[in-house]
Amino acid sequence: MLGLAVRFVVSALVLMLVGFLLPGVTVSGFVGALIAAVVIAVLGYAVERILGENISPRSRGLVGFVTAAVVIYLAQFIIPNYLSVSILGSLLAAFVIGLIDAFVPTELR
Repeated sequence: MLGLAVRFVVSALVLMLVGFLLPGVTVSGFVGALIAAVVIAVLGYAVERILGENISPRSRGLVGFVTAAVVIYLAQFIIPNYLSVSILGSLLAAFVIGLIDAFVPTELR
């Protein structure tokens, strides 16, 4: 349970950083980032269940990257008051989040 809480806090901080650094990505505060992290995690889980685990961004392939960008883009329609992302912004966010995740894994092992 602690690992899950740490993962969402780290994901929210990464979303805030991405929102600060990248054009086309707007996150409204830490609470908005935390809600966005939960929605993105739920959407990502649903996509993995539907399309299989090889589709996840952890597989580090082009399909995983595009899937992560689509999940980030779709999240804005579920929580429009907390997250706003353009198509270019979602692609850039997926790239930056993938880079950060490669160096700072959000899962406790």
